[in-house]
Amino acid sequence: MYRTPLFALLVLAATLLAGCVTPPEAPPPAPNFSTYQTPQPLPVNLSAPQYPLPLEAANVTNWDSVDAALSLGPEAEALLARNGFVVVENPLGPGGTDMVRPYAALKEGGVPVFVSTDSLLHLYHIQFDETMRVVEEGTLYDDLYALDSALLKISMETYGRSSGEAKEAARRNAAYFGVATSLLAPDARQVGAGTGFEPGDVERYAAAVPDEVRSDVEAELLLIRGHAGTEASPLFRYKEDYSQYLPRGHYTRSERLENYFQAMMWHGRMAFLLNGTLATPEDARVQTIGAAQIAAALAADPALMERWDRIYTATSFYAGYSDDLGPRDYLSAMDTLFGGPKTDFSADEVAALQRELGTYRAPAIYGGTADCIAFTPEEARTCLNGTQGFRFMGQRFLLDSYIFSELVYPYTGAFTGTGTPFTLHSEGRSIPTALDVMALLGSERADAILGENGDSRYEHYDAIVTRLAGELPQNESAWNRNLALGWLYTLQPLLADFGEGYPTFMRTTAWQEKELTTSLASWTELRHDTILYAKQSYTMGKGMAYRPPEQEVAGYVEPVPDLYHRLLVLTAMTREGLADLGALDETAESRLRSLEDVLARLEAISVKELEGDALTADDEAFIRGVATALDRLVADVDEDGMTTAIVADVHTDPYDKLVLEEGVGYVDLIVVTCPDPDGRPFLAAGPVFSYYEFTVPLSGRLTDEAWQRMLATDPPARPGWTAGYVAVV
Repeated sequence: MYRTPLFALLVLAATLLAGCVTPPEAPPPAPNFSTYQTPQPLPVNLSAPQYPLPLEAANVTNWDSVDAALSLGPEAEALLARNGFVVVENPLGPGGTDMVRPYAALKEGGVPVFVSTDSLLHLYHIQFDETMRVVEEGTLYDDLYALDSALLKISMETYGRSSGEAKEAARRNAAYFGVATSLLAPDARQVGAGTGFEPGDVERYAAAVPDEVRSDVEAELLLIRGHAGTEASPLFRYKEDYSQYLPRGHYTRSERLENYFQAMMWHGRMAFLLNGTLATPEDARVQTIGAAQIAAALAADPALMERWDRIYTATSFYAGYSDDLGPRDYLSAMDTLFGGPKTDFSADEVAALQRELGTYRAPAIYGGTADCIAFTPEEARTCLNGTQGFRFMGQRFLLDSYIFSELVYPYTGAFTGTGTPFTLHSEGRSIPTALDVMALLGSERADAILGENGDSRYEHYDAIVTRLAGELPQNESAWNRNLALGWLYTLQPLLADFGEGYPTFMRTTAWQEKELTTSLASWTELRHDTILYAKQSYTMGKGMAYRPPEQEVAGYVEPVPDLYHRLLVLTAMTREGLADLGALDETAESRLRSLEDVLARLEAISVKELEGDALTADDEAFIRGVATALDRLVADVDEDGMTTAIVADVHTDPYDKLVLEEGVGYVDLIVVTCPDPDGRPFLAAGPVFSYYEFTVPLSGRLTDEAWQRMLATDPPARPGWTAGYVAVV
């Protein structure tokens, strides 16, 4: 069970703040989890040893041995000499997706180890994803099934005693929960080893769909299970993008997770619309009554409300809060108007409820509800406001989704550049790019690349970016409201300008691009992990060659102490928050504490490197043995959980029928010229991410498995701006 003090506080705070008008990251920060430790600036006297570029091989201690061990080749050697580092395909295992294994192979081959931020960020992703998966499969699935089954029964009881529009609202509610229970229910083909279901579960999780709603339920299930694309919902009467119901992310790892994914996607996307902008006035009234009936049913049964709160709170800790209205908003409005919950309403009472709720927060992100056609920003805002309404377990406001939603047609205006940039389709900025997010997080290089490629050459782009910059969280506590937001904050030190006092290789434009790749790949893992809960934005219509004997070798830690510090705080917040939610098992706790220990050590070592201090024998031993330390962080994680080869769709353009995909590929190897306080620089190597951004047809959203097949047979091109430091075929 969840710990009572925090749980009670969360429920109380949500109750007190329900119904408030809020800024774009709505709902209000309650609970915001910001009582946990927040990162503090690290004082560092920047004075790392320097060396001149381009490099002379004779001036690097171990150039010849590392060059031979890794078979670098002329192109890689030239980039290494020019930039002080180079990224190459991993000769220790081409096509590998394990970020930990290369460290042991490098040590065995006598190559000094470069401990990369990529590997630590990937290890945090593993902890984030694995703990979420365990909670979903072990606890939240059961909570959701119990909740949906009970509300289906209550909806039919309300249907039996009601009349008029209240009766129709209850009938549609029964169909709504009938769809959800049917999606959760396993059939005999889903039972067996590795599925998450046992033989008795077919009966235990059966869906009892009443005859009165069977035809509507079956029609919805046909569209959902067929991933049918954009079609009119038989139940809600507006258009829905059924391609979103294709299980993706870690939800393909068991049948139980696939069923949970589709049911939660249904609860997250389908809106009980409040006004008649995108629905007929009659449908808006019926859907408003239906939402009020659901809220009233939860209020009448504390056990049901507790289940709802448990699911919403646990998932909010990972992914943040919904920008849509939920049960407590409707209860607050009914309390204001009627003194408490109701299930039957006169025409005047429905109208009053619609007016009252209309003063509550409007959604900040257009998530594809209905068929929004807009030619101007004003029309787009009107359509967005038309999506206001109730979502039972609404998808969550993510800062990057909000950025995407604001930086596409029609808000950005006409294209003012030349050529055909990545973002330009049908004469408008129909597809955003992840560089938009990184530029707003502080990457000057991302901003420059956007300009060089023409992706920021739109009429209103700069003005919107200026406004969005002012809407970013303004302090450490604000960034720490949930794990997803904290993850973005953790990436910011990689996007800063590394100036005087940093090692030579870090002061190059090429290094800014390498750190941009690391940040983009880590952000892709975040979007992969939260793909079920994130409200996706929409555009409105329109082998080594040489192996010497193993020896004791030196090494180097990528010196970004602020990142290790922020990641340490985020890891501690993850552990403490899950413990407070009663959702932390012993294995996860051990892995998270081990990651905290490693990060604290890396933070201390990287400060020494930046201050030009010699490392101690213990420091050197830690770096040499880092493979063993990192192995402890992935204890009991299977190959699917370890892989870097993941993909996430992050934005949809229904007009051009395109989906923006972000992918992480095989593990590359970075070779870095590291400064030595006592003499000449030396080469060290470590694993790093590879990253891809591309579009696919709306009907072709990618699962991890499909992306892995694409990587092996026909991978997309890497971003053009990586050519300055990457030497791969």
